[in-house]
Amino acid sequence: MRILLVEPDYYSMYPPLGLMKLASFHRSYGDDIEYVRGISQVKIEPSIINITSLFTYSWKQVHQSIEYYHNKFPGAEIRVGGIYATLLPMNIKKQYPFVKLHLGLHPKAESYLPAYDILKRVDKWKDWDRSIVFTSRGCIRKCQFCVVPKVEGGMRDEKPSILDLMHPNHKKVTIWDNNFLASPYAKSMLRELIDHGIEADFNQGLDARLMDEETAGLLADVKSKSIHMAYDWPWEGPYIKKAIDLLGDAGYKKKNLIFYMLYNFWDRDHKKGDTPDDFLLRLKNLMRWGASVYPMRFIPLDSLTRTGYVSPLWTAEKLEMIADARRVLGFAGTWVPYRALADKFIFSETFEQAMELRPMKKDVPVPLVS
Repeated sequence: MRILLVEPDYYSMYPPLGLMKLASFHRSYGDDIEYVRGISQVKIEPSIINITSLFTYSWKQVHQSIEYYHNKFPGAEIRVGGIYATLLPMNIKKQYPFVKLHLGLHPKAESYLPAYDILKRVDKWKDWDRSIVFTSRGCIRKCQFCVVPKVEGGMRDEKPSILDLMHPNHKKVTIWDNNFLASPYAKSMLRELIDHGIEADFNQGLDARLMDEETAGLLADVKSKSIHMAYDWPWEGPYIKKAIDLLGDAGYKKKNLIFYMLYNFWDRDHKKGDTPDDFLLRLKNLMRWGASVYPMRFIPLDSLTRTGYVSPLWTAEKLEMIADARRVLGFAGTWVPYRALADKFIFSETFEQAMELRPMKKDVPVPLVS
């Protein structure tokens, strides 16, 4: 068969891993494949068109791809998978009844190594030089704001070696595990990275609650420019501080510990969520502890817009204040605990004062920020 693989033209920092695995899967059956991004000229006359999807708020680009390729190849079967297709399948089916939907992972393609060579055909990814791997699927946590329990479920499919999942010519790896440290093989895989001099990017973040002294020491020896973790609720503070201290004692620069900090979340089932005061408390803690902050605005899993949702405990004005402060005071959206900025946040008495785009007064006392 002739298979067309389509990545819609939405924003993404990473190439389409699912399509890359599908490419390897179809090649194993002798199929001809072609990969394109967005609306593009196609060389083959496809019999099947596989279109991937990302987050629900990127639905427009997915629909554009469906319409374009259906009109161009009306005789081809169109299949749509990915996150948006899994979470909101009826959004697609109602408008495009001819589409075949694939929900969740593709079990048959999951075991294949990605076909990195197809990326060279698309300008956006032609210089891609690192492997992308899942050493496990799912997660031991059941966070209400997270898509993982709905798409992948609980922790499973733990792999004993990361080297077996990498392209042999790559010396860099992006690890997409939803909870890498929960794997029973996490420490042995960290040793593999160290022994082979592989630069690692723990893209989805590490679980600070699972940090121990041995793990911190191994992470400090891994070639990794930064480590991401999450600080979602005030009660996690003791775990967060312990993880920061362990990694700092192991030799890791604390400012290179970047914490995703959730805000604007509202649990519809239990009628509770975070508040601006919660946000300020966590922000002050991380500045005192010397770590960096990457604020993450909550977007409902079924949202069709990126900025339309406002939690009952927040206001649009306060959400905009964070966005402005990230843009003006941040570095690529991250607040790094340099002295002046850390002081400003730590000594602010209110959320509004912390988010002001003016410098602190000179007579404010200066703390020591590690």
